[in-house]
Amino acid sequence: MIVDSHCHLDFADFEADRDALVERARAAGVETMVTISTRVAKYPVLREIVDRYDRVYCSIGTHPHNAAEEPDVTTEQLVDISAEPKVVAIGEAGLDYHYDNASPEAQRASFLRHIAAARETGLPLVIHSRDADDDMAAILAEETGKGPFPAILHCFSSGRALALTGIELGLHVSFSGILTFKRSEELRAIAAALPLDRLLVETDAPYLAPVPHRGHRNEPAYVVETAKVLAETRGMDVTELGAATSDNFYRLFNKIERPAA
Repeated sequence: MIVDSHCHLDFADFEADRDALVERARAAGVETMVTISTRVAKYPVLREIVDRYDRVYCSIGTHPHNAAEEPDVTTEQLVDISAEPKVVAIGEAGLDYHYDNASPEAQRASFLRHIAAARETGLPLVIHSRDADDDMAAILAEETGKGPFPAILHCFSSGRALALTGIELGLHVSFSGILTFKRSEELRAIAAALPLDRLLVETDAPYLAPVPHRGHRNEPAYVVETAKVLAETRGMDVTELGAATSDNFYRLFNKIERPAA
């Protein structure tokens, strides 16, 4: 059994066959899925989805692309919504300088509110970081100095320095289908060097389908392909890798009860 720690089941890509894709994930051995919030305003949609499916949970937060859309979301609001039974994480929030959808200042302000919510609730913060390694490392170091908070660098595709900073600060690192891409040699080298007890796998579906599904819509069942490559990269059996990443997931996402063996 394995976990998809990050997908987006509320996206329109899945409207036509959401029931079927959840069943395909189950058939592939994906026991638990977390559908990740990108806008706090869309929480009612997320709640409807997680209430519909067993072993599907969600987060609450504002993606950095949407930080300018939701400038009034407060730490208190995030904390209040996170008390809902199937809300198990804060985010995704962070910094994305690859696109210009929100100013760095708006992204940072939003990110800091999410960090405060993670610190207060003890729920893991799902961090999005793209083309912002130095600023991200500086914020994480500064904020950890004010008090620790659980967090995960999701869909990791940044440099080795940010990965090592995250590990040093107590964070987890999650790998997506990018790990399987032909040109991801450097990323695989990073994945091979990190402590096993800090690793997770995810799809980020509907994006970034792994080989051999690259070029098609991604879905939670395909997290198994990323796990296979991560296992190969680390010289492990995929069953052993799946067990380790699932252990890490349930330790980090500790609001979720692990299913009985």
